[in-house]
Amino acid sequence: MDVARAFAPGNISGVFKVVHDEDPAKMHSLGLGFTVREGVTATLAEADKPALLFNGDAIDFPTVRNVLHALAPEGTLSVHFETSLPLSSGFGLSGASSLAAVFAANELLGLGHERAALATMAHIAEVRNLTGLGDVCAQYHGGCLVKLVAGDPLAAEAMPVAADVPIHYRYFGAIRTSDILSDPERRIRIRDAAEAALGELATLRQQEHLEIGEPIRVSRRFSIDSGLLEHDGVRAAIEEVSRAGGEASMIMLGNAVFSTVPFTGSTATTLSRRAVQVLP
Repeated sequence: MDVARAFAPGNISGVFKVVHDEDPAKMHSLGLGFTVREGVTATLAEADKPALLFNGDAIDFPTVRNVLHALAPEGTLSVHFETSLPLSSGFGLSGASSLAAVFAANELLGLGHERAALATMAHIAEVRNLTGLGDVCAQYHGGCLVKLVAGDPLAAEAMPVAADVPIHYRYFGAIRTSDILSDPERRIRIRDAAEAALGELATLRQQEHLEIGEPIRVSRRFSIDSGLLEHDGVRAAIEEVSRAGGEASMIMLGNAVFSTVPFTGSTATTLSRRAVQVLP
């Protein structure tokens, strides 16, 4: 095989709580998230010299480099990523890129690893590079998910929300995930707000059917109580949506908003249950 391709969806995270562990395979996050129809497509080929391109431009992507080295330490690969989603804005593109890359590399090189093993490799690379703690889990499963079980980074339960629900979002600016995850005081405040939110989500999970606005409402309260909702543009967009009768919250972790209704400058997408997959 000369070329292999894989797709991993973008993930919107609304609530998260860090689960600390010295073992990067067990450190992860609990919380709420859902995947969208857009994502990252990785195209890999064996090459004489390594190359790493993101939408046509060369990029320094340590998380991807590390996970590919762990998967195929002797391989020299050309890696091309394509996506319509903005980088560093809370769509989990580091996780999606790493996940799509290892799935494509596994196919290209005929390594025969199982899906869970590949996802675990991508997750470990995220943890080690401080680029995420929970996106890979959502992108591995697909859909609207709540994570309530500590100790298993790939454990998640589906929320009873219909597929293909319209979602609207707007990106205002990047947040460095590492700046948040490395701040002890921020982590304590996030933990306390997340524990309250997780209790609400566990209750909502028991319903037979759930409108997407309900978990988004929980997410908005978390964004306020955690102290993460600081950007003026994000605040204004959430207030605009509330006046229009919708529900909106901050995307974790990015200066971005997701909503049940359109708002000024927003882009439309849909909730999707499509998980990471090798493409023909």
